[in-house]
Amino acid sequence: MTDNASLPCTVKQVTFDLLRGFGIDTVFGNPGSTELPFLDAWPNDIRYILGLQEASVVAMADGYAQSTGNAAFVNLHSAAGLGHALGNIYTAFRNQTPMVITAGQQVRELLPMHPYLFAEQATEFPKPYVKWSCEPARAEDVPTAIARAYYTAMQKPCGPTFVSIPIDDWNVAAQMPRLRTVARDVAPDPALLKSLAEALDHSERPVLVVGPQIDQENVWDATVRLAEATNAAVWMAPFSSRASFPERHPLFQGFLPAAPRAVGTALEGYDAVVVLGAPVFTFHVAGQCDLFVRDVPLFQITDDPGAAARAAIGTSIIGSLRLGLPDLLGLIQARDRQPPPRRKMPPQPAPSTPIRAEYLLHVLSEILPERAIVVEEVPSHRPALQDHLSFDRPGSFYTMASGGLGFGLPAAVGFALADPSRRVVCVVGDGSAMYSLQGLWTAVQHRAPLTVVIVNNRGYGAMRAFSQVLGVRNPPGIDLPGLDFVHLAAGFGCPGRRVSQPDELKDALREACATTGPCLVEVDVDPRISHLYDKAAKA
Repeated sequence: MTDNASLPCTVKQVTFDLLRGFGIDTVFGNPGSTELPFLDAWPNDIRYILGLQEASVVAMADGYAQSTGNAAFVNLHSAAGLGHALGNIYTAFRNQTPMVITAGQQVRELLPMHPYLFAEQATEFPKPYVKWSCEPARAEDVPTAIARAYYTAMQKPCGPTFVSIPIDDWNVAAQMPRLRTVARDVAPDPALLKSLAEALDHSERPVLVVGPQIDQENVWDATVRLAEATNAAVWMAPFSSRASFPERHPLFQGFLPAAPRAVGTALEGYDAVVVLGAPVFTFHVAGQCDLFVRDVPLFQITDDPGAAARAAIGTSIIGSLRLGLPDLLGLIQARDRQPPPRRKMPPQPAPSTPIRAEYLLHVLSEILPERAIVVEEVPSHRPALQDHLSFDRPGSFYTMASGGLGFGLPAAVGFALADPSRRVVCVVGDGSAMYSLQGLWTAVQHRAPLTVVIVNNRGYGAMRAFSQVLGVRNPPGIDLPGLDFVHLAAGFGCPGRRVSQPDELKDALREACATTGPCLVEVDVDPRISHLYDKAAKA
């Protein structure tokens, strides 16, 4: 790597040296004319992953970054390309995924005249869903801007950053910024940790609510030790985007719904509430949460100051779980407590025609390859997935934190590219898949170890369910008849199979998971789903 400021390097050469210094050997992109100078004489040691649409490119980079733990580098085209990508930039922001996004800009001397394919107020366009954005005042400042964008993206809470780069900047002489070590973690306040330990010591029925930061910081073991040391019940936070606790553990109670009344009911009877790596709380429907008016101590540990400021009640401790949980474990006193009752699991679903989503997910759980990664975007059947697919390892389950569709399939491609030793299984609805089906092409080109399971209920199932909650009658724009994903996949070069009978299901899934490259299975499921918000509405 070049680190000598006296060498006559260009902005482009320095940028590649920066990427190497940051441990980045992959760039995700969908370029245009304003990016061509960056692509000239591309180096052999950095691979360029082409996606066929910008939102899919960002989602691929998102999955890749979550898998590697390092910021992804993204190359988009001016304002139009960045605009196409904004939906999944929003998702990356909510996922807290580190990512440096670059987009081309027109030649500097033309900018005052509003030329073709330029970006007006380029730095404002992706806000507020990037942590920092910049269009450098001088070409020679581009490497420094990219370095700052990287350090900012990696600073917790992680997230995307943006640099707009005029087309004529890449071949200007520039100096290599010094690579720096920038601390990412903040230690929690010891006095507040002591207060939390005292609250746990005095409690008889403590509960932990766990969120995605546990998986992000790889503190599964410390979280399990805390739960076992206190005999605390453990609930997954509403809409958690990652698995954060072994779901077959006897202390695990299930998944909190995103409804205030339901959360209050689920947490009723506990005398100390500890929220680890999650907001307090993420809701999707209105209502009164009884927990907010009860005199129950609530503590939150989070690396997100914004989440701490937004919490409606309790004591928020800002800091890294990686640093905070070991200290907390050293402060609590061992004592006997009655463990909570075990979670009641639903009965094994029976085969039927049409196939029920519950049966599909149960069969998938039986054939899922060891060490497989599951990426989910099937909102209408998420409760069924939570009932029939259990995750007991770090880095085994991912979904989007934003609620925006179009993340799952290309993100699964990104996960598969990041770690080809593990099979990635993407469980995605028919409506969700149509936002980003072109991601299959990239998977085929790179022979990614990916199995795509299309849960085809012939419509936007979550919209069907939520319309019942809102009392909306016969809304248009929900049904999706006539889609044939096997033929669509074939158009991208991906083999596929359609299943409509339950006795075909196991063999089809097993075969799709045993291939060396990507494969698709389209499963026709019963469009009548368990009401997604039944529990919330009743609570």
